[in-house]
Amino acid sequence: MDLRTLTALELGALIKKKKVSSPEATRVFLDAARRDFDKSADDETKINAYTDLFEAEAMAQAEAVQERIDAGEYLSPLSGVPVALKDLICTKEGTTTAASKILGGFRAPYDAGAAERLKGAGAVILGKVNMDEFAMGGSTETSHYGITRNPWDTSRVPGGSSGGSAAAVAAGFAPYALGSDTGGSIRQPCSFCNLTGIKPTYGSVSRYGLMAYGSSLDQIGPLAKDARDCAVSLSIISGRDGRDSTSVMEEPFRFCDIIHGEFGDGRMGGLKIGVPANYFSMPGMKDDVRGAVLGAASVLRGLGADVEEFDLPMIDYAVPTYLIIACAEASSNLSRYDGVKYGYRSPGAKTIHDSFYRSRSEGFGTEVKRRIILGSFVLSSGYFDAYYKKALRVRGLIKSVFDEALEKYDIILAPVCPTVAYGIGGQIDDPLAMYLGDIYTTSVNLTGLPGAAAPCGFGEGGMPVGMQLIGKAYSEGLLLDTIARFQLATDYHKQAPKEHKAERKRAGRPETQEGGRPETQGGGRLETQGGGRPETQGAGRLCENAAVFASEAKQSIKTSCKPGLLGLPRRCAPRNDGLSTQSGGSFCAPGEDGGAR
Repeated sequence: MDLRTLTALELGALIKKKKVSSPEATRVFLDAARRDFDKSADDETKINAYTDLFEAEAMAQAEAVQERIDAGEYLSPLSGVPVALKDLICTKEGTTTAASKILGGFRAPYDAGAAERLKGAGAVILGKVNMDEFAMGGSTETSHYGITRNPWDTSRVPGGSSGGSAAAVAAGFAPYALGSDTGGSIRQPCSFCNLTGIKPTYGSVSRYGLMAYGSSLDQIGPLAKDARDCAVSLSIISGRDGRDSTSVMEEPFRFCDIIHGEFGDGRMGGLKIGVPANYFSMPGMKDDVRGAVLGAASVLRGLGADVEEFDLPMIDYAVPTYLIIACAEASSNLSRYDGVKYGYRSPGAKTIHDSFYRSRSEGFGTEVKRRIILGSFVLSSGYFDAYYKKALRVRGLIKSVFDEALEKYDIILAPVCPTVAYGIGGQIDDPLAMYLGDIYTTSVNLTGLPGAAAPCGFGEGGMPVGMQLIGKAYSEGLLLDTIARFQLATDYHKQAPKEHKAERKRAGRPETQEGGRPETQGGGRLETQGGGRPETQGAGRLCENAAVFASEAKQSIKTSCKPGLLGLPRRCAPRNDGLSTQSGGSFCAPGEDGGAR
């Protein structure tokens, strides 16, 4: 059995049943990560997912957790399961550098709130994973430690800024990982690497110990192989933290039904899903991505959801609004790195002013400097009203548009990115092109709403495509429940990079896993099941007229009984509120499968 192909919950169940020990599992992942870590920087097979491996500390944690498990103590469904953390989530072990030269060798004196909760749940921290420097980038190419490669195609990027988190899970170097999302930094890498991830509601997960980029936008969240892993890890790290003034949710999420896979017949009767037609006519949207996301809409309809199209305005303003606010906050947050208190100090500095200037010039990378300059500009006295103040007003308008849409729909279904993963070096010299890659994700951060990404097909070059689900504040249970039901009916999330498929076959793992979900070949075909679930091929087609799209974004959300431009109906029947959301609580009692009840 190859432990690296298991989900985090599957591995946790084996550890609970004592079929494998936590130290054994930890060693398997550490060895795999170490083999990649030790490759030379010019080796094109090097994924470069980790910036620091905590080998001694991880083994000590695993042995301590195993003692508690052997004594009959129940900590969580993920007791003894290893995890990787993005290199801006502070831990007492190892270094935390935000992938920047200016923080080279920095060791935090405390654990971040999320890391503290993981340890309390019995998780074993393997190390820190690569990222864009200070989370500024969309490809994990701006790291001081070098680029991270996509395990699906090492000539392509894994997305960013949580690209190391995604690459580590996709390559089998960790069962799951934590990242942070400021403008799509969890969801985009999930789309590029065929993973499931969620950016939670702002304030639901502690930001204590998270090195800030944009304080009103950042949120920690999980990246994993499926929705159930995301559900259990989010339930662990969520909840109130008095050390974080932005932490507002009193109790952790409780996702018992999702964790245990209790979905009844798997259907979604009563769920109302809106698909913004104007999102599919944006410049740069590729046909393979469009087809895969509309194919997902077809599957959801076949499962009983009421799927309609509508127009969601203001998307053209999302990226510029995000950049102004995020860069303004970044210029303030990064002012603390001055070469005096900690971090890099230029050896050539002669005076205090010279130390500030040289240390920041030498310590920060190009993209970070670009955003500091932009942020300082929009906050300057001559331009504050023209840019920053106006961006705050537009942010409020975007929030009102989403609130209006989510009064009509339980969930908004949208693309994550306009393209599949692009080649290394393809956009690094064109910042505007990279920024526009976040056009579908930044609105979720501006509004503070939850957004989840999940695999929904394959596009150009056999590369993964992800769909995005957006819901009301604290509707994470509904989003993950919907993805879990989608993943019962499809097997896109089960596809692995070729190398790891071969490893699974050598290990003798059966092709059909528990639940009767067969592995598919060549880009993933949906199962044909009862209940009207349609079969789609490759990237998926919704219907014959799915290639006809809205020509421009409207200035109001429209609904009617006329056929939609995407081949989806518009609103014409009263909604049926038959689906409940899940919220509140922490863990239930332990179940037989190693999960929580």
